[in-house]
Amino acid sequence: MSARRTAVVTGGGRGIGAGLALGLAAHGYDLALLGRTPAHLDEIAQRIAAASPVRVTTVAVDLVDPDAVRAAARTVEDSLGTVDLLVHNAGVVEHGEAPFAQDDVEDTWRVIETNVRGPLLLTHALLPGMLAAGGGRIVHLNSGAGHKPLSRTTGYGISKGALARITTMLDAQYRDSGILVFDLAPGVVRTDMTASMPVHRERTEWTAVEDVAAMLVAIGDGELDALAGRFVHAGLDTVERLRETTDRIVATDARRLRLSLWGEDDPLS
Repeated sequence: MSARRTAVVTGGGRGIGAGLALGLAAHGYDLALLGRTPAHLDEIAQRIAAASPVRVTTVAVDLVDPDAVRAAARTVEDSLGTVDLLVHNAGVVEHGEAPFAQDDVEDTWRVIETNVRGPLLLTHALLPGMLAAGGGRIVHLNSGAGHKPLSRTTGYGISKGALARITTMLDAQYRDSGILVFDLAPGVVRTDMTASMPVHRERTEWTAVEDVAAMLVAIGDGELDALAGRFVHAGLDTVERLRETTDRIVATDARRLRLSLWGEDDPLS
């Protein structure tokens, strides 16, 4: 087990977030679990306390409320000190799966606001402390939906594409200051959210949340630092394969959101 460090996990009271929190605790991280429902957060905190000798604090917070997020960040820093790993896991999807013209645009915006505004606010609140401490790692739980056109869940796709752009922006601005940012796609983990989605109704193969936690731990351990600013997929990638192909990924500027050009004579090149 590596030396104890600190991590913040949003949406840490259930689903993927709970699995990530449990995996990080087993690896020796002190944790702050953030989410809307105190009972869910407390349940996971109790499970962690029973299994791992780490500190756990829970903060019930609406992640799209700026004042509440700033207060939550102060609570986290007062409880844990420096944040080494910030994991933006909290997210939602549309209530239905219609194409945009048949969707409720307010529901589309709810998804975009939750999935983008929340990470922006919390990163902005915690980033000064991370910079003052010499750096840290930020992980956005992302999805192939941010890179591939979808026939439905428009807001979800927009939000994940925006997270990918946030990753590249923060990488460009703060990598030299020690802030390493990653997009981590978890694959399709069986959760209440994914089980409720019609697109997954007939699914029989799911990504194990333990595999997602293992990839996150590898990021936290610095094993993939050379791929900061890029996209990794826990359901398809392995840490070993990513390390083997790092030079190719970097040389071709792969695994990041960018505009494809037709060649060297493209006027945008």
